[in-house]
Amino acid sequence: GAAGFIGSNLVDRLLELGYRVTGVDNLSTGQIEFLETAIRNNKFQFITYDLFKQQGLEIYMKDVDTIFHLAANADVRFGANHPRKDLEQNTIVTYNVLEAMRMSGVRKIVFSSTGSVYGDTDTIPTPENAPFPLQTSLYGASKIASEGLITAYSQAFGIKSWIFRFVSILGERYTHGHVFDFYEQLVQDPTKLRVLGNGKQR
Repeated sequence: GAAGFIGSNLVDRLLELGYRVTGVDNLSTGQIEFLETAIRNNKFQFITYDLFKQQGLEIYMKDVDTIFHLAANADVRFGANHPRKDLEQNTIVTYNVLEAMRMSGVRKIVFSSTGSVYGDTDTIPTPENAPFPLQTSLYGASKIASEGLITAYSQAFGIKSWIFRFVSILGERYTHGHVFDFYEQLVQDPTKLRVLGNGKQR
């Protein structure tokens, strides 16, 4: 999703700036070829690991300054078909990352949340301090829960956190989502765009 797209570009940029970077992913939705440039850099290390398994995660955080936590299940539309997936891959994985940080002494986390936490808000454009309406997706709910865990860990253990609520984006490494679908449709026929719904969405 957006986080995966941002993640591969972020890795490249951090390496350009001279930082050492360790990527940890189970590649269930990510694509290793997006890290082609990074893999050729001797300051980059990639570890195939499922963040749902908490045990041993802290080993990979040795001498780490900042965690960029971008891992998640981003299947918003079909969340009701597999309700446990958002809990496990978003909320519990976030808890696992935070616990590993606590055990290894890492004190900075950058987290990719989502604009979906605002559900069907009546406030458009939607500012960051808009009240949360009823949740319309298990994905959004799992991200709010993750944000809550991060802020609680920040208070309890002195962790500094940055939370970004991304919305749909598009770029050369983006592989799915409605913006991507619009782009693909317009490439095939620039005179016609099929939009789901009644046409009154904003």
